[in-house]
Amino acid sequence: MDVLLIEPYYGGSHRAWADGYARYSAHRVHLMTLPAQFWKWRMQGGAVTLARLFIEQNLQPDVILASDMFDLSIFAALTRQRTASIPLALYFHESQLTYPQNTRQSHGTQYGFINYASALTADAVYFNSDFHRQVFLDELPRMLKHFGDYNELETVRVIQERSQVLPLGLDLRRLDAYAPAERSAGEAPLIVWNHRWEEDKNPRLFLESLYRLAEADIPFRVALAGENFRRDPAEFEEARARLGERVVVYGYVADYGEYARLLWQADYVVSTAYQDFFGIAVAEAIYCGCVPVLPYRLNYPALVPEPLREHCLYSANDLYSRLAAFLRGEIHVETAPLQQHIARYDWQRMAPQYDEALIRLVQG
Repeated sequence: MDVLLIEPYYGGSHRAWADGYARYSAHRVHLMTLPAQFWKWRMQGGAVTLARLFIEQNLQPDVILASDMFDLSIFAALTRQRTASIPLALYFHESQLTYPQNTRQSHGTQYGFINYASALTADAVYFNSDFHRQVFLDELPRMLKHFGDYNELETVRVIQERSQVLPLGLDLRRLDAYAPAERSAGEAPLIVWNHRWEEDKNPRLFLESLYRLAEADIPFRVALAGENFRRDPAEFEEARARLGERVVVYGYVADYGEYARLLWQADYVVSTAYQDFFGIAVAEAIYCGCVPVLPYRLNYPALVPEPLREHCLYSANDLYSRLAAFLRGEIHVETAPLQQHIARYDWQRMAPQYDEALIRLVQG
């Protein structure tokens, strides 16, 4: 089949997803993209530009697959003479309906409503995790009840019936090229933090746990390798000062090879996030042999085999005691089952599932 994949925010994980599917799909996948900037304008106006490009390029695919950073309803309206008989699929990497708004944002339900209208327009709605699907469908009635009348609550069931889980495909095998022949021994265990330095990732709990480990004289090293978009990441500056030589990496590792080698060298990957619709950073680290220490929420249980969840998932604010138990050798987890569990998300396994889903959409 000919698949048109529309990605209005072509950067980061969105770009990796689009490129990955195009590379590994058995279908002919054509990408139509816009640069990854001005995310609010992409959601509001990107559909106008992409509709124009679609018409100008005289495209006639068998199916259209668009990401969530997009108003599919506007695109469908502007291209209706060309797309009326083409199935439309929408893929949710994240949703603004449930994405935490930080202290710099105050846009209310505006972008969540775009996600809602797009899902209502699509013939099929794919979510990158079952957790994501559930929280989206749970939040929809609350958003609709926010409005004065004609809440159209029955549309929630319509979207639910069109929805399914299609996990994120990841280019995990690319990491294999950077695996060391053997892990270095004799050094203190290395903990990696590879999340954005933002409020929704809850870094204060992580850093406070590290301070307690240091005060208890428990050996460890830490790589603070997440991406920073703030001018003054005060809590991380404090951590670098207080933890001193224990901090072996400070700041975003832009080079892919260097980042991959860091993951293969690390012993543990930690998250304290309040928001993570899938968990790419955690999945990549697990594939590279890191033991995950994760909160028992979001999509994290799905990233850990059920028999290992009691060790790898912590409740409430129990991070310090769980980390201390691992570092002292009181808990030991084999990494091979973790790696095998995560390998299911490699594109070579996921692309056929995407292909089949789109075939069913076109045929049905």
